[in-house]
Amino acid sequence: MKEDENIQDFYMNILDMVNAFDSLREKISDEKLIRKIIRSLPKRFDMKVTAIEEAQDISSKKVEELIGSLKNFEIVINNREEKKGKSIAFVSNADIEEAQGDVENEENLVEEIVLLERQFNKILKHADWRHRSDG
Repeated sequence: MKEDENIQDFYMNILDMVNAFDSLREKISDEKLIRKIIRSLPKRFDMKVTAIEEAQDISSKKVEELIGSLKNFEIVINNREEKKGKSIAFVSNADIEEAQGDVENEENLVEEIVLLERQFNKILKHADWRHRSDG
């Protein structure tokens, strides 16, 4: 299977080969075909292949069941990649906006610090006045 090929296209190629073998009167068992399919999958299917090999009995599995399982796995992988791409694009847009607003943010921060200093000075004046009147 090629890296850019999907499971459906890969399965169609396999069916063509199986039909060619059948026309030569050589029958390939499901178990042998499943093992060949599993060996020829690209790295992105490694997790699924491991799960299939460990959890299921390959000798009793049908080729159609394997292909259905691989199609589902491919859909899940594609959905995760799409979500990843969207979140990365969102983060990068936020970073761009943040970089453009840095100057404005610094000015706002300076203004807030000045206001905080004025309020703090007022509080200190009132505290000194109360302290002097008590004592």
